[in-house]
Amino acid sequence: MHPEQKKIYQAMTPEKKLQLALDLYYSAKKIKAAGLKRLHPEWSTEKINQNVREIFLYART
Repeated sequence: MHPEQKKIYQAMTPEKKLQLALDLYYSAKKIKAAGLKRLHPEWSTEKINQNVREIFLYART
């Protein structure tokens, strides 16, 4: 990690760090859903959402 990055993270409040982690998590879920939709355009939104939940629950790709 770059020293400047380290300073920035150390200066963050715990709440800000948690919000940043949650933002990254939800962004990853959106990207995974978009990837699944591209691979399986015939799948319903519910099926895509279910697969995303399972992927993140069981940490598989």
